[in-house]
Amino acid sequence: MIVRIMGEGQVELADSHFAELNKLDDELLDKMESGDEAGFRHTLAALLDAVRTLGTPLPDDALEPSELILPSPDATLEEVREMLSEDGLIPG
Repeated sequence: MIVRIMGEGQVELADSHFAELNKLDDELLDKMESGDEAGFRHTLAALLDAVRTLGTPLPDDALEPSELILPSPDATLEEVREMLSEDGLIPG
């Protein structure tokens, strides 16, 4: 799956990594619902770091359609809330 982190670029992630990413996504949703700004920042950073670590960066000149778009590391709680679906940021 091709994943874009807004403002950074794209990475390709194997489907096998999504169970781990969904745990972080669930944690992020919990932090957002409770209004825990510090916890939200920490968990968003952990989620994006996991995507960067587990994924393979695509070249800057690659123009692949992104199947999943994640917020930038400096996104606000409200900006991320607007990106959420029923499943959070990551489907499944």
